[in-house]
Amino acid sequence: MSNLRQRFYIENCPVRGEVVHLDEALQTILSQRVYPKAIQVLLGEMLSATALLASTLKIKGRISLQIQAKGTLKWAMAECNHLGEIRALADFSDDDRFAQATDSSAVLSTLEQPVLFINIEPEMGERYQGIVPLDKPTLAQCLMQYYDLSAQIPTHIVLASTTEASGGLLIQLLPRTEEEQETIDEDLWPRLIMLTNTLKADELTGLDAQEILFRLYHEEDVTLPEQESLQFACTCSREKCVNALIQIGENAVKETLETQNPIEMDCQFCNSRYTFNAEEALSLFGKHLS
Repeated sequence: MSNLRQRFYIENCPVRGEVVHLDEALQTILSQRVYPKAIQVLLGEMLSATALLASTLKIKGRISLQIQAKGTLKWAMAECNHLGEIRALADFSDDDRFAQATDSSAVLSTLEQPVLFINIEPEMGERYQGIVPLDKPTLAQCLMQYYDLSAQIPTHIVLASTTEASGGLLIQLLPRTEEEQETIDEDLWPRLIMLTNTLKADELTGLDAQEILFRLYHEEDVTLPEQESLQFACTCSREKCVNALIQIGENAVKETLETQNPIEMDCQFCNSRYTFNAEEALSLFGKHLS
């Protein structure tokens, strides 16, 4: 058990689902910066949620969740692409209320004017952004509200995280044909939700996907395709830094060099550092030092 995503189906039923487990990748991400425990847990839940949501998309690209608010937590984001590469980051101000907090609800309850953005960015095609009110006690409940109101696909999500591991489970009731509607057990969806809600947080973070699915749905005919790997990966590069310098322009680069030579550009996601001395920076604009 490590950084994995397991899809599952229930035979002869329009139901699909995903189970996600993260440990090593989560620990790598959380080690990049010092976070209070409650924010670590929130980022763990956001990472599992993005991995679950990414699995429902049939595109090459990435999906991200981003919380923006006033107050102690300024913003937090988590991202997953079609390759199973994940990353996350948060910015916050010190607050004694977080010192003893151990769950994400302690963070969400302190937010002022919070908004959750769901960003879908395909490699080809138009970007999409959904806006979700953060007016529920948990992130999972807010995401389920999004599916109810926007996607209109019955969806149930459970999330859990510690500072060492996070997990998530998603099930969806897919659109049915008229023929399927006549043959489907109408009690199936309420029954699956009831069973899913018996899952405890420590089971979601501590058990492998097969064990979780057996405990929940052993009376159903569950099919398990091959598992998918998830891993931490950062999209920063020297090329992107070059483009950023070109974008701010020659005059801004010259001003920066007056107080900072070489120019240093740090990635907050992975702590990589890219440096440009005066010769390298000015050569981007066809200038060379004599």
